[in-house]
Amino acid sequence: MSSIETDVLILGGGPAGLWAAVSAAATGARVVLVDKSRCGSSGPTVYGSTVLWDIAPGAARADAVTATLERGGGLGDPAWLHRVLDETHRRLRTWPGTRHRVPDPHGEPGRVHFDGASYLRRLRRGALEAGVRILDHHPALQLLVDPDATVAGAAGLQRHNRFRPWTIRAGAVVVATGGCAFLSGGAGTEVDTGEGLLMAVEAGAELAGMEFSSAYGLAPVPARVHVSVAPGLSMRFAAVYDDAGAELTGGDTTALSAIAEGRRVFAALHEVPDTVRHWLSRHGAIDATGRVPVRAVLDGTIRGAGGLALAGPDCATTLRGLYAAGDLAGREVVAGAAGTSGGLRGAWALASGSWAGAGAAAFALGTERSGSARPVPGAGLGPHAHIDPRSVIGLVQEHTLPLRRSYRRSAGSLGDSIAELDAMWPGAQFELGGLGAEQLRARQAAALLAVARWAGYSALVRTETRGIHRRIDHPHLGADWRVRLRCGGLDEVWVRREQWPRPLGDELTTHRPAAV
Repeated sequence: MSSIETDVLILGGGPAGLWAAVSAAATGARVVLVDKSRCGSSGPTVYGSTVLWDIAPGAARADAVTATLERGGGLGDPAWLHRVLDETHRRLRTWPGTRHRVPDPHGEPGRVHFDGASYLRRLRRGALEAGVRILDHHPALQLLVDPDATVAGAAGLQRHNRFRPWTIRAGAVVVATGGCAFLSGGAGTEVDTGEGLLMAVEAGAELAGMEFSSAYGLAPVPARVHVSVAPGLSMRFAAVYDDAGAELTGGDTTALSAIAEGRRVFAALHEVPDTVRHWLSRHGAIDATGRVPVRAVLDGTIRGAGGLALAGPDCATTLRGLYAAGDLAGREVVAGAAGTSGGLRGAWALASGSWAGAGAAAFALGTERSGSARPVPGAGLGPHAHIDPRSVIGLVQEHTLPLRRSYRRSAGSLGDSIAELDAMWPGAQFELGGLGAEQLRARQAAALLAVARWAGYSALVRTETRGIHRRIDHPHLGADWRVRLRCGGLDEVWVRREQWPRPLGDELTTHRPAAV
């Protein structure tokens, strides 16, 4: 067994995890970062360009905050949004990689673009230069907690070392393992399967905004390769048309509505970047008329707003010693009901990662550590497998991926999904398992099932349409639903309301939920 001790442990090597690592290391803390794949070479950011807000103080920043709050249905927090914009603007002024920025193709001065793969490589290089120890192909399976229930590290397996176990004791842990896309086939989302959420809830953490987990994107329909390798994210900004050639204005929302109605949707070839056009041509994704057929792909919580509930401005969660960053964190505080995409998503990864890293380092260096810690028991971690993970994953996808399940929700469809997913949970919890690679697949299946249940229960409780949460049986905004929802639980999922706006003086502090 490999055993390491450090001050701050970062789980996840995407943009948020790397910003967290650099921020923690800047305080003088010892930092170890583990990634289930290769840090800097996996995840959605690798595909296409990365967009970040970079808006100087002034009228433009105030306008951006106002517009984001309106899109979010009144659930966002202007204080958090201003903090994100300020942190991003300040960091980009001094980060060496900023010189590689690309101007916004539409001429918007407040948005900067980076090549996604190059952006991650520069962040990884910066982390190594700051003294961060990076362990690639080290998926985490469970958190460690001390006798006071403070998070004290994590444990997992070494993919490239015969799946031997590893344990890392730490003064604080930052979870930045990304959101959950339910293996929908979006580019780079095969690593975003929800294990970080499951580990945290098993240790006692709470979730927020899980009803806002129904973000969809558009991806090409290649003819000669598996859809999971299609550069779906590159199609998000292309103009789209119906079968008759009429442009579908209104962005992804109009296109997704058309697909949900059974209509075919296309992206014109001249709207696609050259590199993507050549790729599509090679793989038979262009039809005889020169158009690119597109399909709906569930991005889930990656571009949604759901994740671990935040309890403070340093991105601390409801568990002592545990911090959240990026798509793993609940983003209602900035995105409200609209979900995150574009410049806000990139800026949130930078800002939340920086805050979580600094917060974790301050906690680790200022708190006396216990001499003992135990791994938190979890679903799918048994040594023997009695059910096939593929059967669990198939059921989850049946109740999450189709537009009729997640894009157009109703009490009937949500109730049916919840009943089937709940019935699967006991078997998944105790009969999934195995050793080595089998254990990783079992844990992944358990996480996907858990996230689907939390999202379903939260969506059933919110009886209105707000942001990306659409209820066909409640198609209007509810005047009494300007509230946030917390959820959690494993054997029995619970959901409760949280007053919003919070009472005066309660901003950026611990939550005070009211039971539903």
